[in-house]
Amino acid sequence: MLSATQARNIVGIVGNVISFGLFLSPLPTFFKIYKSKSVEEFKPDPYLATVLNCMCWVFYGMPFVHPDSTLIITINGVGLFIELFYLAIFCLYADSKGRKKVSICLVIEVIFVAAVAVVTIVFLHGTKQRSLLVGIICDVFNIIMYASPLTIMTKVIRTKSVKYMPFTLSLANFLNGCIWTAYALIKFDIYVLVSNGLGAISGFLQLLLYTYYSVCRPKADESAVKANEVQLSTA
Repeated sequence: MLSATQARNIVGIVGNVISFGLFLSPLPTFFKIYKSKSVEEFKPDPYLATVLNCMCWVFYGMPFVHPDSTLIITINGVGLFIELFYLAIFCLYADSKGRKKVSICLVIEVIFVAAVAVVTIVFLHGTKQRSLLVGIICDVFNIIMYASPLTIMTKVIRTKSVKYMPFTLSLANFLNGCIWTAYALIKFDIYVLVSNGLGAISGFLQLLLYTYYSVCRPKADESAVKANEVQLSTA
């Protein structure tokens, strides 16, 4: 029979696989940028936000902040590398204004995370206090990420069409939220649970909306329109 630790590790590994798929979801966008040698109307904001989120979760998973969180470090470390790769491609084909924006934002993010790290290590003692501060910060950023599809959901309701909301991304977000919620429940981690529990609910609502407007109320005119892209980072 599996122990709680073994079960948690298995769930965490599955979570890593699903989250890895989420991090790879913008690849078609950057392949398009590479082929056209232009960033066109694509914005770096989602990827900059994900870089910050990943850095915060990597720090949260450190043994001196929240012990036994190796799988949180691994997936967010990989995610951080992938997001920086995306931003490198963006900067390669962006104009000077776009590159300047990315550079300034990255510097600000590094300064912010460094400041959090200094405060956590110098002024807070024990993993409980450190987990509280860093966990709340991570939850705030993760909830913002999971809330980002709300704008697309509003558009779906307004247009009565799901052409603006990719099914695979909604399904992946739902599964990602569920698996990390299970991970947090096996060995209770309130900070992973809160944001990913809300993420699972958000993903479920997206799937309900998709089912309603694509099956229950199919629309005849589903012209090809580029779906809005949402980049979510994971805990």
